Amino acid sequence: MRLLQKVLLSLPPEAAHSVAMTGLKLRGKVPGLVRPLLGKATFLGGKALLNPLGLAAGLDKDAEAVEGLARCGFGFLEVGTVTPRAQPGNPKPRLFRLPQHGALINRMGFNNHGLDAMARRLAGVRERGRLHGTLIGVNLGKNKDTPLEHAVDDYVSCMRGLVHLADYFTLNLSSPNTPGLRKLQHGEGLRNLLHQVKEAQLALASDQAPVPLLLKVAPDLADDEITQIAEQVSSIGLEGLIATNTTLARDAVLAHQHGHEAGGLSGRPLTNRSREVVAAFRRLLPDSCFIVGVGGISSADDARAMLSSGASALQIYTSFIYKGPKIVQEIIMGINALK
Repeated sequence: MRLLQKVLLSLPPEAAHSVAMTGLKLRGKVPGLVRPLLGKATFLGGKALLNPLGLAAGLDKDAEAVEGLARCGFGFLEVGTVTPRAQPGNPKPRLFRLPQHGALINRMGFNNHGLDAMARRLAGVRERGRLHGTLIGVNLGKNKDTPLEHAVDDYVSCMRGLVHLADYFTLNLSSPNTPGLRKLQHGEGLRNLLHQVKEAQLALASDQAPVPLLLKVAPDLADDEITQIAEQVSSIGLEGLIATNTTLARDAVLAHQHGHEAGGLSGRPLTNRSREVVAAFRRLLPDSCFIVGVGGISSADDARAMLSSGASALQIYTSFIYKGPKIVQEIIMGINALK
């Protein structure tokens, strides 16, 4: 496994991703039931998480390797970002490694196969019925050419098409790689969007329990913006929050050859800031609001610190790229050691 990880990291980033996804798809075809590693259980919107570690959105954009990724032991997986219509994303190159910083920069731009393709793949996962306890979340976005004033239509369209297939939805308003998207995190625009998606959530539920809605926020928020978002999440009744997405800050990586590349920075440079944002939201939100901490979690110590900051559960992405599946067991064992 260590040799395979070295080979993958020797390839160009997107080529490595393609090879890894092929391997994960094959891994998912191994017969038998697929269960998470057992850990400190919790609940997300009334649904049991058998351990609190998840995979963040962005790796399996099109739900192509759900069963293979579940075999790594995650308690939950988040697929996407999905948009109503397929789109190619931004021009290549658009993904850069900064290994000495344990970081990545991406400007992928919500490249995905679209809603219909994701629905078919998730329906196949559900029909096969091999996942026993691994929750599946879907990260929702808007198409690049959808005007901001109509963005809510894209989010609701995705919810409608996936409502019977997802264990929770994440509203991605915080990616820096879709022009203007982060404007939706603020002011009246945020209030109107959250109000409309909440109405749609309840309408789609009919007489069933609604699929939980989480909002994913950027790390690049001022204190007053955090306060405003917390007030709206609480008043509108969203079930949770994911903190944080990638950052536009570059102070920690300016000396690197890719340090000035446009896009979102993820990995170790986010460790402290993501904890600060999680802690700030935890102080402001009711205890019932589920907070997923993500950003710079590269070890069991990082995971424990994020939980101590107020996170209800965790996600990883960049450390999984660099360390492979072994990081999943390492973190879950470290969390289990907490008293």
